[in-house]
Amino acid sequence: MSNPTTSPAALGAPSGSRLFGSLKRRLSMLLPSGRTTVIGVPFLWLTLFFAVPFVLVLKISFTDSRLGIPPYTDLLSAKDGVLHVVMQLGHYAFLLQDDLYVATYISSLKMAAVSTFCCLLIGYPVAYYIARSEPAKRNLLMMGVMLPFWTSFLIRVYAWIGILKDDGLLNHTLMAIGMIHSPLRLYHTDIGVYIGMVYSYLPFMVMPLYAHLVKLDLTLLEAAYDLGCKPWTAFTRITLPLSKNGIIAGSLLVFIPAVGEYVIPELLGGADTLMIGRVMWNEFFNDMDWPMASAVTVAMVLLLLVPMAVFQYYQVKELEGAK
Repeated sequence: MSNPTTSPAALGAPSGSRLFGSLKRRLSMLLPSGRTTVIGVPFLWLTLFFAVPFVLVLKISFTDSRLGIPPYTDLLSAKDGVLHVVMQLGHYAFLLQDDLYVATYISSLKMAAVSTFCCLLIGYPVAYYIARSEPAKRNLLMMGVMLPFWTSFLIRVYAWIGILKDDGLLNHTLMAIGMIHSPLRLYHTDIGVYIGMVYSYLPFMVMPLYAHLVKLDLTLLEAAYDLGCKPWTAFTRITLPLSKNGIIAGSLLVFIPAVGEYVIPELLGGADTLMIGRVMWNEFFNDMDWPMASAVTVAMVLLLLVPMAVFQYYQVKELEGAK
Protein backbone atom coordinates (compact mmCIF):
# COMPACT_ATOMS: atom_id res chain seq x y z
CA MET A 1 0.00 0.00 0.00
CA SER A 2 1.57 3.27 -1.15
CA ASN A 3 1.63 6.40 1.00
CA PRO A 4 -0.18 9.43 -0.46
CA THR A 5 2.16 12.04 -1.86
CA THR A 6 1.86 15.72 -0.93
CA SER A 7 2.42 18.31 -3.61
CA PRO A 8 4.89 21.20 -3.04
CA ALA A 9 2.02 23.69 -3.38
CA ALA A 10 0.15 21.98 -0.54
CA LEU A 11 3.25 22.08 1.62
CA GLY A 12 3.74 25.77 0.94
CA ALA A 13 0.15 26.76 1.64
CA PRO A 14 0.30 26.58 5.45
CA SER A 15 3.68 28.27 5.41
CA GLY A 16 2.36 31.13 3.27
CA SER A 17 -0.69 31.51 5.50
CA ARG A 18 1.51 31.72 8.59
CA LEU A 19 3.74 34.28 6.85
CA PHE A 20 0.73 36.41 5.90
CA GLY A 21 -0.63 36.23 9.46
CA SER A 22 2.74 37.24 10.89
CA LEU A 23 2.98 40.24 8.54
CA LYS A 24 -0.56 41.27 9.44
CA ARG A 25 0.23 41.15 13.17
CA ARG A 26 3.40 43.21 12.68
CA LEU A 27 1.57 45.82 10.63
CA SER A 28 -1.20 46.06 13.23
CA MET A 29 1.45 46.69 15.88
CA LEU A 30 3.14 49.41 13.80
CA LEU A 31 0.03 51.17 12.51
CA PRO A 32 -2.09 53.10 15.04
CA SER A 33 -5.40 51.58 16.08
CA GLY A 34 -8.72 53.37 15.76
CA ARG A 35 -8.71 54.38 19.42
CA THR A 36 -5.14 55.69 19.20
CA THR A 37 -6.04 57.75 16.14
CA VAL A 38 -9.14 59.23 17.77
CA ILE A 39 -7.13 60.25 20.84
CA GLY A 40 -3.97 61.18 18.94
CA VAL A 41 -5.49 63.74 16.56
CA PRO A 42 -6.82 66.14 19.25
CA PHE A 43 -3.72 65.49 21.36
CA LEU A 44 -1.51 66.53 18.42
CA TRP A 45 -3.71 69.57 17.84
CA LEU A 46 -3.44 70.67 21.48
CA THR A 47 0.31 70.09 21.45
CA LEU A 48 0.88 72.20 18.35
CA PHE A 49 -1.52 75.04 19.09
CA PHE A 50 -1.52 75.21 22.90
CA ALA A 51 1.47 73.49 24.51
CA VAL A 52 4.10 74.79 22.09
CA PRO A 53 2.87 78.44 22.15
CA PHE A 54 2.54 78.28 25.94
CA VAL A 55 6.14 77.07 26.27
CA LEU A 56 7.26 79.99 24.08
CA VAL A 57 5.29 82.47 26.21
CA LEU A 58 6.73 80.88 29.35
CA LYS A 59 10.25 81.30 27.96
CA ILE A 60 9.64 84.97 27.10
CA SER A 61 8.31 85.62 30.62
CA PHE A 62 11.79 84.86 32.03
CA THR A 63 13.55 87.31 29.70
CA ASP A 64 13.99 91.07 29.90
CA SER A 65 12.52 93.69 27.59
CA ARG A 66 14.67 95.62 25.12
CA LEU A 67 14.33 97.92 22.12
CA GLY A 68 14.64 95.76 19.05
CA ILE A 69 13.18 92.82 17.20
CA PRO A 70 12.26 90.65 19.02
CA PRO A 71 11.59 93.04 21.92
CA TYR A 72 13.13 90.76 24.55
CA THR A 73 16.55 89.41 25.45
CA ASP A 74 17.76 85.88 24.82
CA LEU A 75 17.23 83.31 27.53
CA LEU A 76 20.23 81.27 26.43
CA SER A 77 23.57 82.72 25.35
CA ALA A 78 26.89 81.09 24.50
CA LYS A 79 30.17 82.81 25.39
CA ASP A 80 33.66 81.33 25.35
CA GLY A 81 32.21 77.89 24.79
CA VAL A 82 30.00 78.14 27.87
CA LEU A 83 26.20 78.16 27.71
CA HIS A 84 24.69 80.81 29.99
CA VAL A 85 21.06 80.81 31.15
CA VAL A 86 19.81 84.23 32.26
CA MET A 87 16.36 84.04 33.87
CA GLN A 88 14.52 87.19 34.94
CA LEU A 89 12.15 86.47 37.84
CA GLY A 90 11.36 90.09 38.59
CA HIS A 91 8.22 90.13 36.43
CA TYR A 92 6.48 87.57 38.62
CA ALA A 93 7.56 89.37 41.78
CA PHE A 94 6.21 92.62 40.34
CA LEU A 95 2.84 90.96 39.67
CA LEU A 96 2.49 90.12 43.36
CA GLN A 97 3.67 93.53 44.58
CA ASP A 98 1.89 95.90 42.20
CA ASP A 99 -1.61 96.86 43.34
CA LEU A 100 -2.85 97.42 39.78
CA TYR A 101 -2.14 93.87 38.65
CA VAL A 102 -3.58 92.36 41.84
CA ALA A 103 -6.74 94.48 41.46
CA THR A 104 -6.99 93.47 37.79
CA TYR A 105 -6.82 89.76 38.60
CA ILE A 106 -9.42 90.14 41.36
CA SER A 107 -11.70 92.17 39.08
CA SER A 108 -11.38 89.61 36.26
CA LEU A 109 -12.20 86.72 38.59
CA LYS A 110 -15.15 88.62 40.05
CA MET A 111 -16.63 89.59 36.68
CA ALA A 112 -16.14 86.06 35.33
CA ALA A 113 -17.74 84.52 38.43
CA VAL A 114 -20.76 86.86 38.32
CA SER A 115 -21.21 86.26 34.58
CA THR A 116 -21.01 82.50 35.15
CA PHE A 117 -23.61 82.67 37.91
CA CYS A 118 -25.95 84.74 35.72
CA CYS A 119 -25.48 82.28 32.84
CA LEU A 120 -26.41 79.46 35.21
CA LEU A 121 -29.53 81.25 36.46
CA ILE A 122 -30.70 81.88 32.89
CA GLY A 123 -29.32 78.77 31.23
CA TYR A 124 -30.67 76.13 33.62
CA PRO A 125 -34.38 76.90 33.06
CA VAL A 126 -33.75 77.15 29.31
CA ALA A 127 -31.95 73.80 29.21
CA TYR A 128 -34.61 72.21 31.44
CA TYR A 129 -37.41 73.44 29.20
CA ILE A 130 -35.69 72.15 26.05
CA ALA A 131 -34.95 68.77 27.66
CA ARG A 132 -38.61 68.36 28.65
CA SER A 133 -39.97 69.40 25.25
CA GLU A 134 -41.15 66.98 22.59
CA PRO A 135 -38.32 65.31 20.63
CA ALA A 136 -39.33 67.03 17.38
CA LYS A 137 -39.31 70.42 19.12
CA ARG A 138 -35.96 69.91 20.87
CA ASN A 139 -33.89 70.10 17.70
CA LEU A 140 -35.53 73.38 16.72
CA LEU A 141 -34.96 74.88 20.16
CA MET A 142 -31.34 73.74 20.28
CA MET A 143 -30.80 75.26 16.85
CA GLY A 144 -32.05 78.53 18.30
CA VAL A 145 -29.47 78.24 21.09
CA MET A 146 -26.63 77.56 18.63
CA LEU A 147 -27.80 80.13 16.09
CA PRO A 148 -25.56 82.94 17.45
CA PHE A 149 -22.48 80.84 16.57
CA TRP A 150 -23.36 81.29 12.91
CA THR A 151 -22.49 84.97 13.24
CA SER A 152 -19.11 86.51 13.94
CA PHE A 153 -18.41 87.03 17.64
CA LEU A 154 -17.17 90.56 16.94
CA ILE A 155 -20.33 91.51 15.03
CA ARG A 156 -22.51 90.23 17.86
CA VAL A 157 -20.65 92.35 20.41
CA TYR A 158 -20.79 95.39 18.12
CA ALA A 159 -24.56 94.94 17.88
CA TRP A 160 -24.84 95.46 21.63
CA ILE A 161 -23.32 98.93 21.25
CA GLY A 162 -26.39 100.02 19.27
CA ILE A 163 -28.63 98.48 21.92
CA LEU A 164 -26.95 99.76 25.10
CA LYS A 165 -25.77 103.29 24.26
CA ASP A 166 -27.69 106.32 25.54
CA ASP A 167 -29.64 106.82 22.31
CA GLY A 168 -29.79 103.10 21.58
CA LEU A 169 -32.70 100.74 21.06
CA LEU A 170 -33.11 99.74 24.72
CA ASN A 171 -33.31 103.29 26.09
CA HIS A 172 -35.60 104.40 23.25
CA THR A 173 -37.99 101.53 23.98
CA LEU A 174 -38.03 102.03 27.75
CA MET A 175 -38.62 105.78 27.38
CA ALA A 176 -41.35 105.23 24.77
CA ILE A 177 -43.37 102.99 27.10
CA GLY A 178 -42.80 105.36 30.04
CA MET A 179 -40.69 103.07 32.23
CA ILE A 180 -37.82 105.60 32.44
CA HIS A 181 -37.62 109.36 31.89
CA SER A 182 -33.90 109.65 31.19
CA PRO A 183 -31.54 107.23 29.43
CA LEU A 184 -29.92 104.49 31.48
CA ARG A 185 -26.14 104.57 31.40
CA LEU A 186 -25.28 101.03 30.30
CA TYR A 187 -22.70 101.59 27.58
CA HIS A 188 -19.06 101.92 28.73
CA THR A 189 -19.92 100.51 32.17
CA ASP A 190 -19.35 97.24 33.99
CA ILE A 191 -23.07 96.47 33.60
CA GLY A 192 -22.66 96.56 29.83
CA VAL A 193 -19.74 94.15 30.13
CA TYR A 194 -21.84 91.76 32.23
CA ILE A 195 -24.67 91.88 29.67
CA GLY A 196 -22.27 91.22 26.80
CA MET A 197 -20.52 88.34 28.56
CA VAL A 198 -23.75 86.64 29.66
CA TYR A 199 -25.18 86.92 26.16
CA SER A 200 -21.99 85.66 24.48
CA TYR A 201 -21.31 82.70 26.78
CA LEU A 202 -24.88 81.59 27.57
CA PRO A 203 -24.90 78.82 24.89
CA PHE A 204 -21.80 77.30 26.53
CA MET A 205 -23.86 76.88 29.70
CA VAL A 206 -27.05 75.64 28.05
CA MET A 207 -25.52 72.87 25.93
CA PRO A 208 -23.83 70.77 28.68
CA LEU A 209 -26.84 71.28 30.95
CA TYR A 210 -29.17 70.06 28.21
CA ALA A 211 -26.94 67.04 27.53
CA HIS A 212 -27.32 65.92 31.17
CA LEU A 213 -30.97 66.85 31.69
CA VAL A 214 -32.21 65.12 28.54
CA LYS A 215 -30.77 61.80 29.79
CA LEU A 216 -32.44 62.09 33.20
CA ASP A 217 -34.58 59.06 34.09
CA LEU A 218 -38.09 60.48 34.50
CA THR A 219 -39.24 57.42 36.42
CA LEU A 220 -37.26 58.73 39.38
CA LEU A 221 -39.43 61.85 39.46
CA GLU A 222 -42.59 59.79 39.02
CA ALA A 223 -41.59 57.63 41.99
CA ALA A 224 -40.92 60.74 44.07
CA TYR A 225 -44.36 62.17 43.20
CA ASP A 226 -46.02 58.85 44.04
CA LEU A 227 -44.39 58.98 47.47
CA GLY A 228 -45.88 62.41 48.08
CA CYS A 229 -42.84 64.52 47.19
CA LYS A 230 -43.57 68.10 46.15
CA PRO A 231 -42.21 69.35 42.77
CA TRP A 232 -39.67 71.72 44.33
CA THR A 233 -38.43 69.02 46.71
CA ALA A 234 -38.14 66.55 43.82
CA PHE A 235 -36.17 69.10 41.84
CA THR A 236 -33.73 69.94 44.64
CA ARG A 237 -33.22 66.31 45.72
CA ILE A 238 -33.28 64.48 42.37
CA THR A 239 -32.96 66.70 39.29
CA LEU A 240 -30.41 69.17 40.62
CA PRO A 241 -27.97 66.59 42.08
CA LEU A 242 -28.14 64.45 38.93
CA SER A 243 -27.34 67.48 36.77
CA LYS A 244 -24.35 68.49 38.92
CA ASN A 245 -21.76 67.45 36.34
CA GLY A 246 -23.54 69.50 33.69
CA ILE A 247 -23.51 72.53 35.99
CA ILE A 248 -19.80 72.14 36.66
CA ALA A 249 -18.96 71.59 32.99
CA GLY A 250 -21.02 74.58 31.85
CA SER A 251 -19.55 76.77 34.59
CA LEU A 252 -15.99 75.91 33.52
CA LEU A 253 -16.82 76.52 29.85
CA VAL A 254 -18.08 79.99 30.76
CA PHE A 255 -15.71 80.97 33.56
CA ILE A 256 -12.39 80.06 31.90
CA PRO A 257 -12.75 82.16 28.71
CA ALA A 258 -14.55 84.94 30.58
CA VAL A 259 -11.53 85.57 32.84
CA GLY A 260 -9.29 86.45 29.90
CA GLU A 261 -11.95 88.21 27.83
CA TYR A 262 -10.68 91.21 25.85
CA VAL A 263 -13.18 92.11 23.11
CA ILE A 264 -16.25 92.62 25.32
CA PRO A 265 -14.56 94.85 27.96
CA GLU A 266 -12.82 96.82 25.22
CA LEU A 267 -16.03 97.54 23.26
CA LEU A 268 -18.67 97.69 25.99
CA GLY A 269 -16.63 98.60 29.08
CA GLY A 270 -15.30 101.92 30.26
CA ALA A 271 -11.77 103.13 30.82
CA ASP A 272 -11.91 101.95 34.45
CA THR A 273 -13.07 98.41 33.56
CA LEU A 274 -10.18 96.28 34.79
CA MET A 275 -9.80 92.90 33.11
CA ILE A 276 -6.67 90.90 32.53
CA GLY A 277 -7.28 90.59 28.79
CA ARG A 278 -7.01 94.36 28.36
CA VAL A 279 -3.85 94.45 30.46
CA MET A 280 -2.24 91.77 28.30
CA TRP A 281 -3.15 93.64 25.14
CA ASN A 282 -1.70 96.90 26.46
CA GLU A 283 1.50 95.23 27.57
CA PHE A 284 1.98 93.37 24.29
CA PHE A 285 1.03 95.99 21.72
CA ASN A 286 1.01 99.43 23.38
CA ASP A 287 3.93 99.19 25.81
CA MET A 288 5.76 96.50 23.77
CA ASP A 289 6.75 94.87 27.06
CA TRP A 290 6.50 91.26 25.93
CA PRO A 291 8.19 89.71 28.98
CA MET A 292 5.76 91.41 31.37
CA ALA A 293 2.79 90.51 29.17
CA SER A 294 3.98 86.91 29.03
CA ALA A 295 4.28 86.78 32.82
CA VAL A 296 0.71 88.10 33.10
CA THR A 297 -0.44 85.41 30.67
CA VAL A 298 1.35 82.56 32.46
CA ALA A 299 -0.02 83.68 35.82
CA MET A 300 -3.54 83.75 34.38
CA VAL A 301 -3.20 80.24 32.91
CA LEU A 302 -1.89 78.87 36.21
CA LEU A 303 -4.75 80.58 38.01
CA LEU A 304 -7.28 78.92 35.70
CA LEU A 305 -5.73 75.51 36.26
CA VAL A 306 -6.91 75.58 39.89
CA PRO A 307 -10.68 75.14 39.23
CA MET A 308 -9.92 72.58 36.51
CA ALA A 309 -7.72 70.58 38.91
CA VAL A 310 -10.40 70.71 41.62
CA PHE A 311 -13.04 69.51 39.16
CA GLN A 312 -10.80 66.68 37.98
CA TYR A 313 -10.08 65.67 41.58
CA TYR A 314 -13.76 65.38 42.48
CA GLN A 315 -14.51 63.59 39.21
CA VAL A 316 -11.90 60.94 40.01
CA LYS A 317 -13.20 60.56 43.58
CA GLU A 318 -16.75 60.22 42.30
CA LEU A 319 -15.73 57.52 39.81
CA GLU A 320 -13.83 55.65 42.51
CA GLY A 321 -16.84 55.86 44.81
CA ALA A 322 -19.10 54.51 42.06
CA LYS A 323 -16.90 51.41 41.77
